[in-house]
Amino acid sequence: MKRVTAIGGIFFKCKDQEQVNEWYKTHLGLETSPYGAKFDWKDADNDKKGYTLWSPFKESTQYFEPSEKDFMINYHVENIEALVEELKKEGVTILDEIATYEYGKFVHIMDPEGNKIELFEPAGE
Repeated sequence: MKRVTAIGGIFFKCKDQEQVNEWYKTHLGLETSPYGAKFDWKDADNDKKGYTLWSPFKESTQYFEPSEKDFMINYHVENIEALVEELKKEGVTILDEIATYEYGKFVHIMDPEGNKIELFEPAGE
């Protein structure tokens, strides 16, 4: 079974989201929005389109909890339901139930170092 297929996003805490977005826009040319920047790409093996998000979060966000880290990585996966079942069998800490939205499905897990990881199956995969 294929597990992770791409990095879906890099999320990190910052003191001032607007200032960080503006700095990256001005100095590195990122096309930022209040949510960060979106990098579109195409898989070389099958021409499937995807994207990676770069997103600063408020320093006070609780979205990364229970991790104490200032970042979280989102990974694209295929067949999130089957993957979660395998991860459970392997003793991986699953933090929540699979959430389904019009744009895809999400679940959160923890790695052995206490990093919260977001798994994302985009809609249509």
